[in-house]
Amino acid sequence: MPSLAVTSPNALWNFAVSPGMGLDGVVQVRAQSFSGTGTILPDGRHVLTAAHVVEANGAILWPIHIEVDTPTGTTSIAVHSVTLHPLFDLANENHDLAILELAGPAPVTAKRYPIYREGDELGRTFTLVGYGNPGTGLTGEIHSGPEKLWGQNRFDADMAALSAKGLLAWIPKPGVQLAADMDSGSALRDALGRLLGVSHLGLGASEAIITPGDSGGPAFVDGKIAGVASYGASLWTSSAHPDIDDTVNGSFGEVAGWQRVSVHQQWIDQTLRAAYHDAPTRPAEVVPSVAEGDHGTTLVYFLVQFLGERQDPQSWVSVDFATRDGSASAFEDYLPVSGRLVLYPGEDHAVIPVEVIGDTLPEGPENFFLDVFNPQGGSFAPGVVQLTAMRTILDDDAWV
Repeated sequence: MPSLAVTSPNALWNFAVSPGMGLDGVVQVRAQSFSGTGTILPDGRHVLTAAHVVEANGAILWPIHIEVDTPTGTTSIAVHSVTLHPLFDLANENHDLAILELAGPAPVTAKRYPIYREGDELGRTFTLVGYGNPGTGLTGEIHSGPEKLWGQNRFDADMAALSAKGLLAWIPKPGVQLAADMDSGSALRDALGRLLGVSHLGLGASEAIITPGDSGGPAFVDGKIAGVASYGASLWTSSAHPDIDDTVNGSFGEVAGWQRVSVHQQWIDQTLRAAYHDAPTRPAEVVPSVAEGDHGTTLVYFLVQFLGERQDPQSWVSVDFATRDGSASAFEDYLPVSGRLVLYPGEDHAVIPVEVIGDTLPEGPENFFLDVFNPQGGSFAPGVVQLTAMRTILDDDAWV
């Protein structure tokens, strides 16, 4: 399965992930004897990965668990259920995505990551992280992993552009897969420059690409999941032969494909919403307070409703949101969230879950807020620029 290959032997260890880098929300996914990479989503209860990491020949590869790096060691969490993208097509590498529902919340110390929604990925530099076989651009893989590494690259093209030129044995759907290549700084090894005319000589010592072990790993743009690693390839024509060794091993001149997260955001959002069985669906069901618990996290929900009419029933409406401290403090009493909530055709409400952190310290009740602003496709009442709701964390620890 598709580790990261870096551009020089001396740079290899500069790319090892170390404590404090904020990448502990990137996890190893183990399904039977196979392994890949995944990313913890904002609710702390789901992981986004590649479908082929957890599925083979139409069957889910149970048992599945994730391994999360923490400052005190590695925590293993079982996977409770798997949702594959309904259009997953391994033969053509389309919609190669899966969402794993965990049997319990991720550790509080593990970072959660929102998804990238903007659709402007082409030409953007991204950070890729994964577990697998380390290597260099000159040699390809050095030895088998797994080892957690990171690097950078740039999304140069839509993978379907390579298919349109007859360079692929599979057929990517336009707009679904993003392509990047492993550049050495030389035009000779600029695969997408030579094959598509999209010239870019790389990012120097930070240049990296996926090799076995990185499948399902994130490509971060602006700290958000913009791509999910899917596969690597060695491509050539009679007049252009960019791969340094003609082997798919993470060497200079290779190309790799990522599933484009922005075009899959509706499926991701609605899969998560369907998993919140205890979430309110109308104002009367909203619970304004939550007991903090003694450990882990507990979800509290904010309900957002759209009461207007859409001029186009197929349009999306959205708001941005962000939590804000009251007497409760972010990272001590709750895990802050921010992002964009989208209501898709046929939806008039959705929830924003926030994790409340359990502890055994007597503190008394505390509160925090969620601000909702920047409506798109609709509007607030005249003169209103922001809506705010409050939740109270009830202390369940005795004073002595």
